[in-house]
Amino acid sequence: MGARFLFPNLFVNQDTPSNTVPTPTKTATPSKQSSVNQANAWQKLLGSTSAPSNWQVIPCATEATLLCVTSQGKDLGTVEVIIYALKDNPNFQKHLIEVGISGSSAADLQNPQFQNKLTNALQAWVADSYSRFTKDHQTKYANNSAFSTYPLQQVTVGKLPGMRYGFVRLKPDGGIQEQYIGYVTSDATQLYVITTSFNSSLSKGKFDNLANLAIFQPYLSAIAENLNLPTK
Repeated sequence: MGARFLFPNLFVNQDTPSNTVPTPTKTATPSKQSSVNQANAWQKLLGSTSAPSNWQVIPCATEATLLCVTSQGKDLGTVEVIIYALKDNPNFQKHLIEVGISGSSAADLQNPQFQNKLTNALQAWVADSYSRFTKDHQTKYANNSAFSTYPLQQVTVGKLPGMRYGFVRLKPDGGIQEQYIGYVTSDATQLYVITTSFNSSLSKGKFDNLANLAIFQPYLSAIAENLNLPTK
């Protein structure tokens, strides 16, 4: 199956318009009538945002962890962010210790050596996630559908080193059955996990239409790159 899994947004119907790398724009200020949830984590995280023409990207009003993607009043999908304190994610904390990062010492986030260590810890965390994804798939579907994790992509999330990762599951007769896309980064005090998906078992962070998710992927990459991280 090889190169078929190199880039998630290659899985687009040939009739779907291709997208160039989007140019971020300033986040729109909600009107007074808009019921934006001020407690939503995206309120502080969002820097510049970008979206296809006539699409809107804004923190959801009803959920404190969701970013809502809409078009002309229609809900298209959501992106979830989960922020873990290190004590709540002992697995990642273990990987930090393995690379020589201690929570007891101040993190020099701009130091290249520190960033390399942090990148190694993030890679190890994703490797654990891939092992779990693969095991879950084997338990649920055995050999009834093709499954592959994406090659890790090193990215920047805000001003922090990060990883883009995910997986795809194919229908027995061809076509995508399930897709999962994630970004992960850390400031060595908290772990930030940003996810969205298509046709997954997740209750949050998902798109109902695969084409819409494919169109949005490059814009999500630009949004992740421009997040306000590390937080002030």
